[in-house]
Amino acid sequence: MKFNIRGENVEVTSAMRNYVEKKISKLERYFDAPLTSEVHVNLSVYNDEQRIEVTIPMTNLLLRAEEQNVDMYAAIDLVVDKLERQIRKYKTKINRKFRQEGSPKHVFAELEKEANENRFSQDDDELEVVRTKRFNLKPMDSEEAILQMDMLGHSFFVFTNAVSGDTNVVYRRNDGKYGLIEPNS
Repeated sequence: MKFNIRGENVEVTSAMRNYVEKKISKLERYFDAPLTSEVHVNLSVYNDEQRIEVTIPMTNLLLRAEEQNVDMYAAIDLVVDKLERQIRKYKTKINRKFRQEGSPKHVFAELEKEANENRFSQDDDELEVVRTKRFNLKPMDSEEAILQMDMLGHSFFVFTNAVSGDTNVVYRRNDGKYGLIEPNS
């Protein structure tokens, strides 16, 4: 990390500079590779209120936090805690997204997105399947399928009927009610 530390209405002493660098450098433990971005730190004092602002621009992420306290060192500790929470939240979001890549939720989201994109761009004389997706269907009843569909925010949901073992589809009708598609037996 490269540090750019400046002060407004306060002289940045070497002790303060070392403390800031030591505390913010601990954030590197959350990343696989050492951070190469520049860390912008602004220390300021207004009306006996010590304030610190930290900005760390990174690829696909901008970490920014500010804190104020009557003690500058306490403000530094508080801003590092805030940055740690941001990093943990971001990493949790990324890990959750990575885990869900093959889940039915992700598959349905992709199917619905593609259907919306292709709805108006399709020629009447040309019907072509441009993508095929395969996934495992979970056995459930129609009520659970409707709940899953609503939870995902989709307009349809494909599932295996737990009673009959057939593949069924629930969908949201234009009148706001639900429909069920099941094969003839």
